[in-house]
Amino acid sequence: MTLVLPPRLTASARTLRDTAERRGLPVVQLTDQTVPAELSAGCPRTPVHLHAGPSFADAVAPALGIAPLEAPADWLAGLPDAFVRREIRAVPIREAYALRRPAFVKSPNDKSIPALVYTDGSRLPGPDAVDPETVVLVSDVVTLEAEYRLYALDGRVHTGSRYADSGRPALAPLSASAEAFGADLLAAAGHSLPSAIVVDVGLDDAGRWMVVEANAAWASGCYKSDPERALDVVLRAAGPAALLTERDAAFVR
Repeated sequence: MTLVLPPRLTASARTLRDTAERRGLPVVQLTDQTVPAELSAGCPRTPVHLHAGPSFADAVAPALGIAPLEAPADWLAGLPDAFVRREIRAVPIREAYALRRPAFVKSPNDKSIPALVYTDGSRLPGPDAVDPETVVLVSDVVTLEAEYRLYALDGRVHTGSRYADSGRPALAPLSASAEAFGADLLAAAGHSLPSAIVVDVGLDDAGRWMVVEANAAWASGCYKSDPERALDVVLRAAGPAALLTERDAAFVR
């Protein structure tokens, strides 16, 4: 089992690299998007896994024979109100241009549309920069007192961490209440997610828990999560396509 990393490492990537090395796993840091022959799909080798950003993953995953897992683009918009506490729609960006009120808008599974509060639809990237059919998530603006990242594996919270307090970076261990909310969410909606995924949740200014978003584990920062358990999730989330389970086949990026 080999972990492949991109040329530039985030703090999370360095943590996962060190964790993998402590496990005795080979780690290969690529210098660019060229995949060495010995790592190419079809070449006899140990299974290859990936931790990288979406654009780098898109470039190298096919050559590596890796199937990166992610949540469906409309997953957040389809959750019951009890888990989101706000209106969320998944729409083509051409529809979002008609917004005439402030809204939080983002890409579902990458950062192609910056995740921001836009005062109205005219502030979004225009059709000269973005395909009008590009799907975006449009949601009501909420104020979050605390935000947590949950690493989920096989429908259970595997590890997690606080990453923000009142909108500011603030790393801390996972709270019992955040973990309990995550467990309730996965019990109700875990079937609609891949077996390995990251889900961010938050506590609003009225003391209500809500889902913030789902993220691909192979592209997420682990913050103060247990790195060993975070690595478990990453390895499952971006592993060999040949080992993909029937359950996860619907969630390949």
